[in-house]
Amino acid sequence: MEISGLFSALIIGVVVGLLGRLVLPGRQHIGVLWTLVVGITAALLGSLLAAFLGVEDTRGIDWIECLIQIALAGLGVAALDRALAGTERRP
Repeated sequence: MEISGLFSALIIGVVVGLLGRLVLPGRQHIGVLWTLVVGITAALLGSLLAAFLGVEDTRGIDWIECLIQIALAGLGVAALDRALAGTERRP
């Protein structure tokens, strides 16, 4: 992966993380930093999965790849939210 591909993956990851958070109902207990980390990870994993499935290069916008990335981000945010919800301190 070239440096330009890495930067675009970071930018796409930020957007994907925020979209993944938006598709979940209710309030999440994770911060923006964790949302960005999950989004970047989901963008990279989604690109790899799309390449594995053979849908990484389509005409125009790669909608299937974007949907895979958003779905992975939603799953990641939900999993991290569930993991961190049990560790909250309650007064």
